[in-house]
Amino acid sequence: MVRGTNKFSFEEIYNQNKNRIHYQIHRLNIRDPHNEFYVEGIYALWNAYKKYEPDKGQMATYFNYIIRNRLIDMLRSKTREQENDQAYIERKSIESHDGNRSSTSNGPLPTMQGIEVEDPKLWEEIKNILTENQWKWVQYYVIQGYSQKEIAEKEEVTVDAVKGWAKQARKKLRESGLFEV
Repeated sequence: MVRGTNKFSFEEIYNQNKNRIHYQIHRLNIRDPHNEFYVEGIYALWNAYKKYEPDKGQMATYFNYIIRNRLIDMLRSKTREQENDQAYIERKSIESHDGNRSSTSNGPLPTMQGIEVEDPKLWEEIKNILTENQWKWVQYYVIQGYSQKEIAEKEEVTVDAVKGWAKQARKKLRESGLFEV
């Protein structure tokens, strides 16, 4: 048989080899609830049917080879898609939680930006309670409204360091009894 001139129709080939597709899916431990892999297997069978050359080997071996490799390619592609989707979700999550957002709400945490406290004695008292870095966090975040990411860039430290300053500053201010933070 010369390539392209098959003596069997594709329907006959399909009916004889459809279990071969199921076998390869099962052998590769693929869950296929939407029959995406099965359809890909049919397409691979079609390509193998069109390209089969009898002088190169047995038809069944060729069909197995083509179907299996096509399913593996699709499996790799789906895995890569899932990994890319997961990386995108993680990246967006990190961007949206740069330290200026609460994990329980979608909006930013309330800050004192735009609220002027005219009691310099209160600010001096707060400054005396806190370390230098904790005070920087109060100045930048509470008073001036910078995000923790912006503070980290400005102070040339990591965002985690700024979060640490914030956590300790809140704790000290809570313990001081001046006001609830």
